[in-house]
Amino acid sequence: MPLYYRESFFTGDSLLHPELPGGHYGISGELVPYTVQGDDVLVALLLGCVLMAMLVGSLSSHLLTKQFKAFFYIFRSDNSEQSTPDTFPLVMFSLQTCLVLSFTYFFYVTSYDETDFLLAKPYQLIADFFAVFVVYFLLRSLVYTIVNSVFFDDKKNRHWAWALLYVTALEGIALFPAVLLHIYSSLTLQGVLYYFVFVLILAKILTFYKCQVIFFRQNSYFLQIILYFCALEIVPLAALWGVLTVTTNVLKVIF
Repeated sequence: MPLYYRESFFTGDSLLHPELPGGHYGISGELVPYTVQGDDVLVALLLGCVLMAMLVGSLSSHLLTKQFKAFFYIFRSDNSEQSTPDTFPLVMFSLQTCLVLSFTYFFYVTSYDETDFLLAKPYQLIADFFAVFVVYFLLRSLVYTIVNSVFFDDKKNRHWAWALLYVTALEGIALFPAVLLHIYSSLTLQGVLYYFVFVLILAKILTFYKCQVIFFRQNSYFLQIILYFCALEIVPLAALWGVLTVTTNVLKVIF
């Protein structure tokens, strides 16, 4: 192209920079709001939970049926034939419980508290909550082990540890459909929270039942059972809520 075609009135001006972009036509549109069902990482986690539950359930269906019957078995310390069932499926379902509780608390925090968080990705926030729940269940088991080893024999302690793990696994199995309905259906967060409270109360009732059957069936010291249950169940649960509140406040963006 000849030079006079490439030159213009502003050729040689110091303010002319043809190499810089001159913008774009039109106006920017509104951003698509964030949703959990549109997050590939969170959807992959939920899909992993479904596949894990199907795999463990198919491989250990007879064990789960046996464990359901064993849970309502009236424990007798003099029965040498009573053994603790396999705990591997319960451990996997307990990890699912921690993940489901993390999703539930994430929904609660992001819905009722519209402040921003220091973590850029939602799955990072859920990972922090997941770590808190895992530590809570491990510490609760450790406290039970230390206290029960002082007052009760080893056979009762092993049966109680299995029963506690079984109740924890049942919580995750019961809460998982509510989380899926909240994400992919019209179930409101308020409905999820009501259902969560119902499952939590039912789990504590089952825990209290096994506590009475295993440890206190041979005596009628009801006050002793209440003190034992409150010290090792209600107090750690209140401490968990305090830790989750502190963790949420630490991760908030304070302007």
